[in-house]
Amino acid sequence: MAFPARKMRKLISALLLGALALASAPALAAEPNIPQFWDVKERLAKPDLSRFARVRFLTTVDFPPFNFLDSNGLISGFHVDLARVMCRSLEILDRCQIQALPWEELEGALERGEGDALIAGLALTPERRTKYAFTRSYLRFPARFIVASGSTLAEPLHSNIAGRRVGVLAGSEHEAMLRDYFPDAQPVTYSRVEWLYDGMRTGETDAIFGDGLRLAFWLAGSDSAGCCRFAGGPYIAPEYFGAGLAIAVRPEDAMLAEAFDYALREINMSGEFEELYLRYFPISFF
Repeated sequence: MAFPARKMRKLISALLLGALALASAPALAAEPNIPQFWDVKERLAKPDLSRFARVRFLTTVDFPPFNFLDSNGLISGFHVDLARVMCRSLEILDRCQIQALPWEELEGALERGEGDALIAGLALTPERRTKYAFTRSYLRFPARFIVASGSTLAEPLHSNIAGRRVGVLAGSEHEAMLRDYFPDAQPVTYSRVEWLYDGMRTGETDAIFGDGLRLAFWLAGSDSAGCCRFAGGPYIAPEYFGAGLAIAVRPEDAMLAEAFDYALREINMSGEFEELYLRYFPISFF
């Protein structure tokens, strides 16, 4: 089956983005792989935040492992620790505060000045880009393949997946991407994620194509019973899955976004981001 030029360009783009993300990580066959979105040669100026008496981060408690309440009822999670690490890098830890609100109240609270930065997985839509200033993306959600533990399926997957039965959630962006990027695969669609996993465990499918984060947690859990593993590398495709996670601030506080970008780069270069990432995602979804 011919591969349309437009789709080939999209595939090459996604593969190149994936390669850039893993530029300083181990080879694809090794685990864990750590996402890296920063140019090691880039230098960012450290903004002066002296005019900010405090920096208040807004988040939620219903998006584990990013934001949740721990056993002591304290706000915890990847986003909470990321905010603290950034504040330490910016030498403003004593001025940083983190407050949790219901999801539907976050944007209103930010706009009313009840917080200074929103770190809760807000989607980077065109509409929101006109309302807020955003940092660069600090984490993206790639698509991944998983296969049976004993499977020999490996790169180059764009050719080796031909004729294979690949489970995917019906109507999802992953189904659209699978059909566009891998036209010679045989999609097997499921309306429920439990059935998708059952198909993999029972051998009804040769692989699953889906959200790397969700698949990583399934692989780490008892339900998978060690049946499966990731195969190949991550596919980063903003046209399907968006631009990833970023921190939002009010336009008049764009300096804060610049400061957070500085801190994000610093903690990536120092290895602190890697430590934080592995704390919450021990099976890397990259």
